[in-house]
Amino acid sequence: MRWVNVTVVTILVAAMLIFAVQNFQITAVSFLNFRISAPLAVLMIIVYLLGMVTGGSAWALCRWAFEGAKRI
Repeated sequence: MRWVNVTVVTILVAAMLIFAVQNFQITAVSFLNFRISAPLAVLMIIVYLLGMVTGGSAWALCRWAFEGAKRI
C-alpha cells in the first residue's frame, strides 16, 4: 500500500511541475482590498501550501473532537 501512495504522490507532483512550467504568464488575483500579481504557477503553489496548512489543521481538529467524544 505504501508504494501505491508513493506512486500517486509522484504522479501528482509530476503533473503539478508540468503545469507550472507551462503556465508562467503573469496573473492578477484580488480578494477584498488585497491584490497580487505573480506567475500562475507561483499562485498555484501558494494556494496549494495554504490548503495543506488549513486542511491539516481541520483534520487535526476533527480528530481531536472525535477522540474527545469517544472518551465521554
